[in-house]
Amino acid sequence: MWEELLRALGLVLIIEGILPFLYPGRWRALVQQLASVDNRSLRTAGLISMLAGTALLMLIGGSPE
Repeated sequence: MWEELLRALGLVLIIEGILPFLYPGRWRALVQQLASVDNRSLRTAGLISMLAGTALLMLIGGSPE
């Protein structure tokens, strides 16, 4: 279980790093825009992201073999 969790974390870090690596200027502008978004909108976006991730995990399969 721990090995799978670490693999998943590694994939998240890779995916999160793609945009700042490829487009640092655009990434910086996006972060500046996000700084002006209200907390409620950020929380809503985070909740939607978590629900979509959970649905995807449930869709692709139950227990690992």
